[in-house]
Amino acid sequence: MTLRRGEDWGALGALPAAAREARGDAEAARIAERGRAEGVTPPVLLRGGDLWRTCGGGPQSPAGGAVAILPVDVGVAALDGKERVFVAHLVARGRSAWFGPLLAVCNAQYRGSWDLAPRSHPADGVLDVVEVGSMSLPDRWRAWRRLPTGTHVPHPAIAQRRVREATFTFSRPRRIWLDGEPAGTATEVAVRAEPAALTVCLAASG
Repeated sequence: MTLRRGEDWGALGALPAAAREARGDAEAARIAERGRAEGVTPPVLLRGGDLWRTCGGGPQSPAGGAVAILPVDVGVAALDGKERVFVAHLVARGRSAWFGPLLAVCNAQYRGSWDLAPRSHPADGVLDVVEVGSMSLPDRWRAWRRLPTGTHVPHPAIAQRRVREATFTFSRPRRIWLDGEPAGTATEVAVRAEPAALTVCLAASG
């Protein structure tokens, strides 16, 4: 079930016997990808990464007998037709993040130390799109400095929207990163949200 205003999200319970441990987003995405191929919603004991942080992971997370059990969405990206899964974010850019346009499609609020998509929630059935257009180098530097606090928006050169699915076509191949790992290049990227396709179990980092 996707999140709606005023609704509770998840529950406390015993760790599912089938849960596999993932130390970060890319590892969780590979588990989700295998689950999609098998037609199941896999449980993941998530111990780090941007999705973990967005879900509330940290030293205060339940440990021991009980864990927080949260249904979360995943993103599916078709990179020039080849489907891949991501759980936190997709980033597409040119040779440098300092020059040219940048596209981020987020299922998680954070990307490393950046509060990249402050409105993003991993159980709302949509993906948050952040597009950076043409900006002067000083403006880009100021926006980059504000990323850790999420105050880079609003900005006239930074567009935000929320989508269930979208397609982006580039005039030349862009480098793609899925959950922080390089995924080659693509000239067309089609994304969609798959609601409640993964079960995240939160435990303290360690």
